[in-house]
Amino acid sequence: MKKRGIIFSLFFILVVAFIHSPGEEKSSDFRAIKGAHIIPVIGEDIEDGTILIKDGLIEAVGKNLSIPKEAEIIDAKGLFAYPGMIDSYCYLGLTEIGSIQATTDYRETGRINPQVRATEALRPDSMHIPISRSNGITTALVAPSGGLIAGQSGLIRLTGWTADEMIVKTPVAMHMEFPAIVRPGFGREARPSEEISKQIDELKDILNKARFYQKRKEAALKNSLLELPEFDEKLEFLIPVVKGELPVMISVYADKDIRAAIKFVQEENLKAIFFAVTQAWKVAEDIKKSGIPVVFGSLTDMPPSWDDGYDSLYRNPAVLQKAGVKFAFSSQSASSAKDLPYNASKAAAFGLDRKEALKGVTIYPAQIFGVDNIMGSLEKGKVANIVLADGDILELGTNIKRVFIDGKEVDLSNRYTELLEKFKKRE
Repeated sequence: MKKRGIIFSLFFILVVAFIHSPGEEKSSDFRAIKGAHIIPVIGEDIEDGTILIKDGLIEAVGKNLSIPKEAEIIDAKGLFAYPGMIDSYCYLGLTEIGSIQATTDYRETGRINPQVRATEALRPDSMHIPISRSNGITTALVAPSGGLIAGQSGLIRLTGWTADEMIVKTPVAMHMEFPAIVRPGFGREARPSEEISKQIDELKDILNKARFYQKRKEAALKNSLLELPEFDEKLEFLIPVVKGELPVMISVYADKDIRAAIKFVQEENLKAIFFAVTQAWKVAEDIKKSGIPVVFGSLTDMPPSWDDGYDSLYRNPAVLQKAGVKFAFSSQSASSAKDLPYNASKAAAFGLDRKEALKGVTIYPAQIFGVDNIMGSLEKGKVANIVLADGDILELGTNIKRVFIDGKEVDLSNRYTELLEKFKKRE
């Protein structure tokens, strides 16, 4: 037994020595995308450029770069390299078939649900994720909906076996539906001002309760003679909001409601992002002065009001951009998330500068969500979310050839390509 123990110990030592041997260390993950027309979004375009990728990050971007011998070379001659696009509000992974309730999980019962986290309901196997990914979208903000306070959104990468693998940042924002006098385009009559005031007071009341709850907690932690307040889950999750650490994404539509929402944000001293803002063009200067960035809802919706003109949704981004408002585009969908770039191109067709339209699906959402240090453009040190296309990424006729997320190439096959191959074989 003693001899067997000595043999086992020697074997164990040899195994450990082999694992830690300097000559056997795993080489870094090195790739070089060569020959592409690089559109970094920040800075000038680079003709016939090279992007070096090391361990999932961009090591260098430029022309005539020295490529290490161990790097895998990806020939991108004739292609355009873009940063992966970011969908700034969608339901990817939260709903599959809208008419089947069992496949939809982005809305909770009740009116006040700050404790809800959209990422906890995420389905990595959703068929809409690979479809969106194949059109150049690499990151998305998945958001909850319903009630006055719907819960917390999360930013996800569009690849991963589990929900945890997909999460880039959570929470990103607390989502609120601002009490509206009338929501444009929905054929609803104006609601009584007393009803609106009551709901705004309800929001203010819950925020004041959260502040009081926070002060009681802080006082009890400093003074052992004071008791901690009884745990309240809803108030607990509102503490980062009232402290200004977590922004509130407020869904608001009509111009009058936008003005009221600006006043609400200022009075409550909140860090805010506005969502939808279908009549923002009417109050662009007010939004600019407030410093609040906006995320547009889907530009494929009906006009908010026929009196505004058929093209009011399309003109909206150009008006806000000229006023100096920071903005981003969204699909506001799961099944239509793949059409995100065409929301930006519609705005470009109606007056928005084309470079600004591209920024609206790349660097601007990254800045709004506080992740511009890691994504949104092709720069050294950022995550290698890269799209190779044969033309303008915002154009309907452009084909996405290859997509990289965190430096790794992802499969572009999806339900559409499966159907294409199926019907190719049809006699």
